[in-house]
Amino acid sequence: MDLDAFFCAVEELNNPSLKNKAFAVGGDPKTRGVVSSCSYAARQFSVHSAMPMAQALRLCPSLIVISTNHHRYSEYSKAVMSILENYSALIEKMSIDEAFMDVSDIQLMPGDIARTIQSEIKKKIGLPTSFGVSVNKLVAKIANDYGKKQHKGISYPEQITIVNPGMEKSFLAPLSVGSLWGVGEKTQQELKKIGIHTIGDLASYDQNLLVNRFGKHGVDLFKHANGLDERPVVTSHERKSLSQEVTFTKDIESEVILRKTMLRLCEKLGSHLRHEGLSAYTIKVKYRYKDFSTYTRQITLPEPTNHDMVLLDTGWNLFLKYWNKINAIRLIGIGVSNFSSHYQQLSLWDSFDKKEMQLFKIIDSLKDKYGKDIIIRASDLSDKLSSYDIEEEI
Repeated sequence: MDLDAFFCAVEELNNPSLKNKAFAVGGDPKTRGVVSSCSYAARQFSVHSAMPMAQALRLCPSLIVISTNHHRYSEYSKAVMSILENYSALIEKMSIDEAFMDVSDIQLMPGDIARTIQSEIKKKIGLPTSFGVSVNKLVAKIANDYGKKQHKGISYPEQITIVNPGMEKSFLAPLSVGSLWGVGEKTQQELKKIGIHTIGDLASYDQNLLVNRFGKHGVDLFKHANGLDERPVVTSHERKSLSQEVTFTKDIESEVILRKTMLRLCEKLGSHLRHEGLSAYTIKVKYRYKDFSTYTRQITLPEPTNHDMVLLDTGWNLFLKYWNKINAIRLIGIGVSNFSSHYQQLSLWDSFDKKEMQLFKIIDSLKDKYGKDIIIRASDLSDKLSSYDIEEEI
């Protein structure tokens, strides 16, 4: 199941006057904002997601720009997922607007199940959906994408594309090899060098030669090209990483501003870790220069942490070690991985005893109850971080 132009559909529900108009949801075009979602009317002007909003306005001067409202989208997503749960206990939520369902235990034709769910979501919530139906996740996903691409016009696709059992290979054969999971731009170019342009070309290629060229990935390429995918629908995923990052509206050279920014990110990251009862061994920093070149560096600690200041001290020192200080910074971020439910303070920070962690817990609870800005550090009072024009946080 895939919600059609989800953010736009939600905005249209809350403002019916947007129907059939060219509009986009995303960031401010004056501050390097990007398109998160756009209406199908906007797509007639070649506007698409991930495009800079300023470019979208050049393509479509009459484009209506709407700021994102993630809380609202989350509420609608929960409502949709609750409907899916009425039909199957085996649901794998892939994102806020997409999920796999295993309906093999339901004694109805899969296409009929899709039509029933599609109708119920539209009737009860008002949102348009599209479905891909097949015997495995790979082909169901590709079928959904294929069906939506066949749609023309400014209305929502609301497609249901069914690939009957045994027809997986023939359905995939004429499609571009780039339609397959695991085939990015680089892999696609490598495949073209050996004459592979369609999934059918890949399916008929010698598997041993693929392994010689792509290693273990060659096995997956061959299997997927032949419509084979044995992965089950997974109802829960173990969290692999957490991160926070910001993109500035103007490139930043000041160490003071960059450190204040990283401090704010570490506070959010530490709070998130504590909420989930996790600590992390590995800390990673990400930074992007004004020329869009992007770098990541990471370090693994001897003991796991969820302490804001340990995150800051480690991340900031790692950033300073590699930042050339010549190029201004467009984006900065910090992330953690390699989780443990065990927390032990690093000896470097032994002075931050149990009282310090108790303070963090109190601050976390106050922010949960009254909002993230209910408590700020004194260092931010004279020079608020917001004045540095941060565009977005992820």
